[in-house]
Amino acid sequence: MDVSLFGVPIMYGCDQEGVQYGPAKLRNKRIIETIKKHSHRVYDLGSLYIPKVPESKKYEYHKKIKYLKPIVDMNNNLAHLVYSVLSSKSFPFIIGGDHSLALGTISGSSKFYNNLAVIWIDAHGDINTQETSPSGNTHGMSLASAIGIGEPSLVNVYYNGPKVKPENVYIIGARELDKGEIQLAKDLNLNLYTMDSINNIGLEKVIEQVLNRIYSSNIDAIHLSFDIDVLDKSLVPGTGTPVINGLSMREAKKIFENFLNTRLIKSMDFVELNPVLDKNNMTADLCIDLIDWIFKVIKE
Repeated sequence: MDVSLFGVPIMYGCDQEGVQYGPAKLRNKRIIETIKKHSHRVYDLGSLYIPKVPESKKYEYHKKIKYLKPIVDMNNNLAHLVYSVLSSKSFPFIIGGDHSLALGTISGSSKFYNNLAVIWIDAHGDINTQETSPSGNTHGMSLASAIGIGEPSLVNVYYNGPKVKPENVYIIGARELDKGEIQLAKDLNLNLYTMDSINNIGLEKVIEQVLNRIYSSNIDAIHLSFDIDVLDKSLVPGTGTPVINGLSMREAKKIFENFLNTRLIKSMDFVELNPVLDKNNMTADLCIDLIDWIFKVIKE
């Protein structure tokens, strides 16, 4: 398979120093060689340019949302890059950087495909708006924006309007949801599978339910967005918002295997590695292990 790899070294969406170094760390850990060893052709497109914005100007563009303009600009650029990669029949694999970048990936994929689904694997829902967010960080608003809810300049990234229908969104592994997110999930009847759900009915049943719903819908592609903080806090010291009682590595690999085997996954994000917070490269090495598994499972 042709894989187009590019990094998005951004920290404005989480407002925490260090996550912008995630792409460089994964390259240093030989991510390209890791993907290539499974007989994939890798095109390294480098990293998206992210301009320097002083902290003193974080609220210059919006009184409640930090770094709004550079995040909108980044997502517009990323969306077009993803669209171009898909047009060339290559698989976009985006490494972050914080999770605000997923809005760009989804927007580019949504423009290319007629009816996109999104599988969002994350300890958080990322379905806040400027009105419900306790932090003003856009990495917690990216999925809401993709659904078409929130600040207009985020909702209208790349092209105006929603990028994915609520019924085509599947959130898996969430266990730290804000009050406004819980309400929005109820209002939209989102397919929300928290860690409590996984523990109650079992991971296999959750995967089965998601796949049944996907196969009974008319979607023509899936974007899979993976935030490493979905893993248990003990496994990922090198991420900005780790949460206890998360997925094990075995469970994460099982999720990847089942969803990738559908051959409907046409684009992916892998985000929120923060090398500054990491301990003895524990998290970076774990990320490479997961990426190795992903591209072992992906078929031509």
